[in-house]
Amino acid sequence: MADRPRQRKQRPQPEQPAPPASARLEPRITVSARAAALLQSVIDNHAEPAAGIRLAVAGRSAHGFLHSLALIEASEQPPDDAITTAGGITLFVEGRNVQYLDGVAIDLDDSEGTPRLVFVNPNPLWRDPVSKLIQQLFDDQINPQIAAHGGNVTLLNVEGDTAYIELGGGCVGCGLVDVTLKQGIEVAIKEALPEIAHVVDTTDHSAGDNPYYKPSKK
Repeated sequence: MADRPRQRKQRPQPEQPAPPASARLEPRITVSARAAALLQSVIDNHAEPAAGIRLAVAGRSAHGFLHSLALIEASEQPPDDAITTAGGITLFVEGRNVQYLDGVAIDLDDSEGTPRLVFVNPNPLWRDPVSKLIQQLFDDQINPQIAAHGGNVTLLNVEGDTAYIELGGGCVGCGLVDVTLKQGIEVAIKEALPEIAHVVDTTDHSAGDNPYYKPSKK
C-alpha cells in the first residue's frame, strides 16, 4: 500500500492590525446650501490657505451629541481623519469618531434672529455596552452631582480596560479636581464596571478662569 502524502501543518498567520475606522468607512455628511455658504465664507476670509473644515464629536450628554467645527489650514491636515466633500466643502471627519459622524446633516437656523449651525445626528451615542453603561452613569449620577459646582464630565473613549474622560466647566483647573476624580468619578466607574481598571483624565487643567495647574513662567 502506498504511503499517504503527509499534510503539512499550516503555521498560524499573525493577525493583521485592523485599519483605522476612518479607512474603513467613508462618512456620508450632508451640508445644506445655506450652511455651506457660511462655511465657505469662513474659509475665504481666513488669512492663511485653508484645506477645509473639520467635523468632530465635542462630547456626549443625555440630550445627544455635541459637535464641533474647526478650520483646518493646509499645513495641519489631521492624518487619521476621513476626508469627504459635502455642499462643495472639504470636510475632515474625526477619525476616532467617524462611525458616530456618518449620516450627520448640517443646516443653518436663523429662526431666532442670529444664524447658527445645527446638527442632526442619527447615530446612537455609543455602540459598545461598556461605554453605554459609563455614559448612563455620568448622565444619571455623576454629572447631576458635580453640576452643583458648575462642573461636568464627558466620556471620550473606552479602550480595553481604560476609560478616557474630560472634565469641563468648574472642574477645569479646580484645586479639588484630584478629589473629584479619584474619590468620586473613578470610584463610581470601577464599582459599576469592575472591568475598567484605569480612568485617564485628558483635561488641560492649565485652562479655565482660575486654573490650579498653571504653566511655568518663562
